[in-house]
Amino acid sequence: MNSFNFVLLGDATIANELGKKGTSSDITIYDRKTNDKIISYCFPNTYPEKLQPLLQSIAMSNYAIINISKLDSFLGEQLIAVDIFGIKNGFILYGYEIDVEKVRNIIKNTGLSSFQILDSLEQLKNSIAEMESKTETETGMDLKDKGDESLQPSEACIVVDHVFDVKGVGTVVLGTVKQGEIKTYDELVLSPSNKTVVIKSIQMHDDPVNTSKKNSRVGLAIKGASAKDISRGDVITSPGFAKIAAADFQLKFIKNPYFKEEISETQNYMMSVGLQIRTVKIKEMPDSILLISFEKPLAFVKNDLCILFKPDSKSMRIMGHGIME
Repeated sequence: MNSFNFVLLGDATIANELGKKGTSSDITIYDRKTNDKIISYCFPNTYPEKLQPLLQSIAMSNYAIINISKLDSFLGEQLIAVDIFGIKNGFILYGYEIDVEKVRNIIKNTGLSSFQILDSLEQLKNSIAEMESKTETETGMDLKDKGDESLQPSEACIVVDHVFDVKGVGTVVLGTVKQGEIKTYDELVLSPSNKTVVIKSIQMHDDPVNTSKKNSRVGLAIKGASAKDISRGDVITSPGFAKIAAADFQLKFIKNPYFKEEISETQNYMMSVGLQIRTVKIKEMPDSILLISFEKPLAFVKNDLCILFKPDSKSMRIMGHGIME
């Protein structure tokens, strides 16, 4: 069963026209099942007050819908975030009061330049319906994974976005299979706590399944860890696949040109990796290398995107990004 995961940014009031409301916290998820496909839409409830759920919502997604109702600094911040995450497939929807040429000019030198620009909700629905008739690679998703199936990564990685206890079931985690394939009774590792967990059952869109593959949104009943042991952003992976950063970490840094402030060693900043958020101290080193110090361990897999941001900045909050190695 193929999955299409969208982040919905800008004016999110169209969500109930696209799917049925599901899990809701600071991030709300709508979804819809058609034939052999599941389409999910998530959006950050507490943005723009908080940047964290914006970054987490984009990290959960492979596609983006940006519904523009006004041109302001927050729209710019959202566009920059989508560009940094490398999402090149999606839709821009604009209202009659928006100058579409200004929008084209804003995105022309970004990865969003390949987005379809639409002027009505019906156009958006029709375009999504066209996607549903195609495979993931035909839509442009994960082009780097085209080719022989034997070359696909075998290690599994699920990123947790919600967790809770269910009476009679036990610990249930909701998340996205970011890599590989999972099966019932797989023995995996929860990180950064390094707990061994076993998948008791898998659900997709409330239907039980025995396996789930990359890009699927899943609900997993697990044993080996309780809900209090698990936080948003924790990863469940094949044994030995996840890495743990526990103290100081060096990062090759690419600064966001729209972030004009200097980095101070006495200032607290925030770091986002996957869905994990950490408070950090930063020391600049030669050749755009940052030495990042944080107290709470962080789990990652090689080549995960890391975003640094200053949540209390009065203007642009995204400082820049790097790759975890």
